[in-house]
Amino acid sequence: MYEYIRGELVELNPTFAVVENNGIGYFINISLQSYALLEGKKDVTLFLHQVVREDAILLYGFAQAEERELFRHLISVSGIGPNTGRVILSSLSPAEVMEAILQSDVNTLKQVKGIGLKTAQRIIIDLKDKLGKAKADQEIFVSMDNSIRQEALSALVMLGFAKGTAEKTIAHILKQNPNQTVENLIKEALKGL
Repeated sequence: MYEYIRGELVELNPTFAVVENNGIGYFINISLQSYALLEGKKDVTLFLHQVVREDAILLYGFAQAEERELFRHLISVSGIGPNTGRVILSSLSPAEVMEAILQSDVNTLKQVKGIGLKTAQRIIIDLKDKLGKAKADQEIFVSMDNSIRQEALSALVMLGFAKGTAEKTIAHILKQNPNQTVENLIKEALKGL
């Protein structure tokens, strides 16, 4: 299992990053939290989690070791796979996820696309004791960009949503509030999809 990768950030997208290390480009799935922390950087370090499936070997990367640890806790819950774990960490900050678990806030977890009542309850039951009183403090600052709409759409399509539906949802959100960051736009779209 890989611990981390350090190298040049060749490509950055809200759902993935390509990091070059010793002439090899690694495609690494990331959350919106990591995307926000990586923006504007050239040399990066990502903490990795490797998933080996019958048909693929996937890398999930996190800008902070704490986020990776929370991801690993989430995917240890029955019914939560790596993609669902990434959607959770893209919809809510690690601090919000931990607070929801520690406060037994089922409604916050249910706001995440693909998380129903039973799954939210299972997350709380399985992780409340494991997480204990640990706290995650993380602030996300995302700069405005002309391609916010395209980046958000690309992220939603990569997360498995239909392009047409995602476009309509993004357009509706931008009509109500045109001053959105990519992260907030995707978060709002995830709530509406």
